[in-house]
Amino acid sequence: MVSEAQWQAMAAMWGGDRVDFRLTSESYASGALPFSASVINSRTIEVKPGSAFVGGFYYQLTASTTLAVDPNPTDKARKDTLILRADVVQGSVNLGVIKGQPSASPIAPLPKRIPGQQWEMVLYEVDVPAKDGSPQLSLRAPFDMPPAVSTPWNTRPAADFLPVGSFLYDLDNNGGDSQNEMFKGRDGTLITRHLGKSRTYAPGLANAVNVPSKGMVYKGRWRWAAPNLVYYSVSIENTTTTNIRNRPDVPIAFELPQQANGVTGQILTGHMRNMDYRGAMANLIPLQAMCWPGNGSTHASIYYPNSQTVAEGLDVLRTFPGRSTVFFSGIYEANVFSE
Repeated sequence: MVSEAQWQAMAAMWGGDRVDFRLTSESYASGALPFSASVINSRTIEVKPGSAFVGGFYYQLTASTTLAVDPNPTDKARKDTLILRADVVQGSVNLGVIKGQPSASPIAPLPKRIPGQQWEMVLYEVDVPAKDGSPQLSLRAPFDMPPAVSTPWNTRPAADFLPVGSFLYDLDNNGGDSQNEMFKGRDGTLITRHLGKSRTYAPGLANAVNVPSKGMVYKGRWRWAAPNLVYYSVSIENTTTTNIRNRPDVPIAFELPQQANGVTGQILTGHMRNMDYRGAMANLIPLQAMCWPGNGSTHASIYYPNSQTVAEGLDVLRTFPGRSTVFFSGIYEANVFSE
């Protein structure tokens, strides 16, 4: 025999408090969600049908009901909460309104969560204006969502058969890629983050005319750090004595692991280590790389401070000296959505 209190404790293993409705559409009209509510006169809230899990118990409201909000004749606003309350002692689950305190900076009452006694879940925060103004409702209810799933491979095409709001984990059991987490949302399916080791790539140079065929060491690491955000780190070492030159009127650039978003343009930071002072350049030079506004850059153009005067600002990088190394690292916005 399992008591109600024991059942409530066990219920935490298979699900928390939530409205029994999955948000699998890209948008919802006002009033289309379970427990949709509105103020129908000065202090009465109408709540439409819905179902929810609260405190390990299941509640169903099968017909619209009304709840009264206490008057607020004071000169200060108040915040209440509209809640579902599971009362284990009484063996019931009911809707209710918890009254807050009038204040210059009102705070909504927090729900009770006492195992074996009362357990509450907030559906709405209720703003009650001073001088008996009409209450305003703000949805605060947690909703159900599709369960996360894993796939051994082919994760992106598998997402085509799952509802919006799904998280997927590519476990890469065939070893052909990296393990990652994906999300299928309103904007499509995309990797939200890489799991495990960073990926490697060779960050080649662009706009350079005499890059040695041997003696260049390209090292790059990157990962999806968040949706459409790339973390990267790059080192490009010129182990030869050749001073690499730029193409006329354009700076030397390095390759990015993913195309950069070009809506606003983006700035990347790095430095050059040139310990032999080759190319008439300093031994340690701060660098900035620009991803210009436009259709999105696949390379970042490198600039460095004018060596003669600060007033001249930045110059295009015309020389990559021999026996020197360029370093860049940071985070930038990618262009997964082809903006």
